[in-house]
Amino acid sequence: MKIDVVRYIGAVTREVRESEQNGRPARVVVASRTYDTSIEDLWDAITNPERIPRWFLPVTGDLRAGGRYQLQGNAGGEITECAPPRRFSLTWVYAETTSWVAVTLKEVSKGTRLELEHTTYVDDHWNQFGPGATGVGWDLAITGLGHHLATGAAVDPKDAAEWPLSEEGKDFARRSSDDWCRAAIASGTDPAVAKASAARTTAFYTGEGEPPAHT
Repeated sequence: MKIDVVRYIGAVTREVRESEQNGRPARVVVASRTYDTSIEDLWDAITNPERIPRWFLPVTGDLRAGGRYQLQGNAGGEITECAPPRRFSLTWVYAETTSWVAVTLKEVSKGTRLELEHTTYVDDHWNQFGPGATGVGWDLAITGLGHHLATGAAVDPKDAAEWPLSEEGKDFARRSSDDWCRAAIASGTDPAVAKASAARTTAFYTGEGEPPAHT
């Protein structure tokens, strides 16, 4: 898979917000991007179980409010809200750790704006890796979605597995991690702390460090 790394990285707006979840301090990693397609087409791309594997991972389950889902080899959980074609939210359970994801679609002049919010507790994992642990992973997914919408093609699973460790993939991870570092600093995180967390995240995604406990 060949992509314009700079263009795809630059298409995403990144933000880190302070929050609270179940009475505990939390952070919200927010990634937004506009796609040149209708809200109906974008909703179908991100909710249709036959289409999701073309840009992300195979999914099984009861994909409606109150139903449960499972991504192959990754997270599962409960769909807590589903309001087509504008919003869904769900729990994200990975390695026995629960976080929360919400996706909102909005029609704009140039297409449809997708905003993804991933809420996690401020725990040892967050303190070690910062927003990039989840943010870089979502940047990869958002890029896969963009490639699918632009070309109509499905992402080849073999290419998807190998690309992150290619030179182009490593460049993508570094640029994404750097941008999440800047978002953390803009949210009030001490620059030295943000840069150290970003360095650990980059080392993981480029194959040079230990993996985050949950992504």
